[in-house]
Amino acid sequence: MQKSTWNKALKSSTNRITILLVAIAMMAFVAQQKKVTIWMIGDSTMANKSKKTFPETGWGMEFGKYFDNTVSIQNKAINGRSTKSFINEKRWDSVMENLKAGDYVFIEFGHNDEKIDKPAVGTSIPEFKSNLAKFVLEARAKGGIPVLLTPVTRRTFKNGVLTDSHGKYPAATISVADSLHVPMIDLLEKSKKYVISLGDEPSKQLYNYVDSGNVNYPNGKRDDTHFSPTGANKMAGLAVEGIKELKLDLAKRLIKN
Repeated sequence: MQKSTWNKALKSSTNRITILLVAIAMMAFVAQQKKVTIWMIGDSTMANKSKKTFPETGWGMEFGKYFDNTVSIQNKAINGRSTKSFINEKRWDSVMENLKAGDYVFIEFGHNDEKIDKPAVGTSIPEFKSNLAKFVLEARAKGGIPVLLTPVTRRTFKNGVLTDSHGKYPAATISVADSLHVPMIDLLEKSKKYVISLGDEPSKQLYNYVDSGNVNYPNGKRDDTHFSPTGANKMAGLAVEGIKELKLDLAKRLIKN
């Protein structure tokens, strides 16, 4: 083969390889940029809040800031709901109608399921587990990726010691996660450790404690269940910590600090 012919062949081959590499890179970029939605279902500790209740903030409101623009947050958590009422009010049906394969479903209940004296929301432990299993199995049937979370801690200090207020419901969540092999973030344990590390008085900064004279709380507010913006951001950060520990693919979409 003459030198000029060889050079032409080599150049042509190089061009084809370059084009192929560019195509592969573009395909990888498109795949990486494919958007995913995180559906959030739960109660008031996670829910979006109105301006008239500020500074009360659900941790789901802060969750999205940790992700890049390939992640969309659909926070369907709502005040006062349990697994039972979320299902009975057809709120779960609405999520299922819009859930796409590859979407995540973050599931955090317990605060209201515990209220067994209120038939509209209270659930027995077997019913609670059955409802969680329903969320998991139905989400999976549509190609979704469920993630269970234990309920965040209340600020229930007695004589300087943080006491339990969730009974057997967190253990029930862990049990469902184990039996159905569901990724699980123990948000109760993580939030308890952080609140304890701050201590009784300092931990008030995480919760909706408001002095009198506030436009939304003229008489002030002392709320040991719901969060301030600082607390909501911290709880969202603890959930993100759990995502990293589980090594979920979702972790690749976190904003690098």
